[in-house]
Amino acid sequence: MWLNTLLLALRSIRRNLMRSFLTILGIVIGVSAVITMVTVGNGATLAIQNQIAGLGTNLLQVRPGQRMGPGGGGGAPSFKEADAEAIATQIGGVAAAAPESRSGGTLVANGRNWSSSITGSTNDWLMIENWTLAQGRAFSDDELRAGSAVCIIGETVRRELFGNSPALGEPLRVKQISCEIVGVLGSKGQGAFGNDQDDTVFMPIKTLQRRITGNTQVNTLLVSMADGSDADRVKASLAQLLRERRKLSATDEDNFNVLDTKQLGETLSGTTKVMTTLLGAVAAVSLLVGGIGIMNIMLVSVTERTREIGLRLAIGALEREVLLQFLIEAVVLAALGGLIGIVLATGASIGLSAVMNVPYVFNPGVNLLSFVFSAGIGVVFGYFPARRAAQLDPIEALRHE
Repeated sequence: MWLNTLLLALRSIRRNLMRSFLTILGIVIGVSAVITMVTVGNGATLAIQNQIAGLGTNLLQVRPGQRMGPGGGGGAPSFKEADAEAIATQIGGVAAAAPESRSGGTLVANGRNWSSSITGSTNDWLMIENWTLAQGRAFSDDELRAGSAVCIIGETVRRELFGNSPALGEPLRVKQISCEIVGVLGSKGQGAFGNDQDDTVFMPIKTLQRRITGNTQVNTLLVSMADGSDADRVKASLAQLLRERRKLSATDEDNFNVLDTKQLGETLSGTTKVMTTLLGAVAAVSLLVGGIGIMNIMLVSVTERTREIGLRLAIGALEREVLLQFLIEAVVLAALGGLIGIVLATGASIGLSAVMNVPYVFNPGVNLLSFVFSAGIGVVFGYFPARRAAQLDPIEALRHE
């Protein structure tokens, strides 16, 4: 009986292909929209997590002022290079600490020029920020102490200034000084906030301070915590040490702030997940619209086939068999729409992921849930028309014109 009922339902769908297609269009759009939104959202979340991880492992960023962002400094004094040395030697659980000063300017080399950011720090900066050297070497201790005119360039700077020509050993004019390129950083790509991390020049902090900025200010202290260390304890010890070094009394508020990049990553990922859920919920509304469309067409189908239904009931068909036929017809329509939606969503997700430069994350759970939900919509919205068909009076149905 089940097989015969299914064949009857498929035959009815095939007789009205165009109407059947238009009936399931809402389901197709709903399923594909939900899966696409969730898949792209999951890819964006993973991209943010990877980019935050690229900032450094267990990284703390310490900046002057009571809060982050423009104007957060509030006239607070900058740090000193010795502060980083004290953090690395006096606080347990710290793997490395590095001072960081930044500037920007025009670079000139090989007959070309390029504007880029300039970072001054120590060799620990490479480890803390998860940088690798694609070519060349790090700075020697003598170069760091003397503030020698040497630099390491990012991949974007190398490409823009040298193209396919070798860069190692070549002179690079950074603003008003000329320095020797001793290394090229491995590529890291786009940062968490959309910036090009490879568009940078790295040099000893003393070189930057003496020859470019003209001061000894340190804008940021970068602290890498050792694996397995207690982040809260390290941050508490860090705050206590900096308060002592900055001569703050017990009643004074901290004139510095500490940013834990792990917490930042969790916050951004959480926000992205909430937005993904919200967009998926909005897209799911179209599934309900598709279900209403199925119910509407099935009611029309019942009206059109009233004589057929009356004839089946007159020659001995049971009410449940008629109900089952129309219910299966609605479920097949909805399930077919779900399958087509999954196929379209897969293609759309791959395309959007490539355009947005985020990884494609296949989620079998979302695909399966969307298919089951679409079939469930066929049951819910197909039951009323099927029940109406099953309860027709055979005599009245046969009289129907």
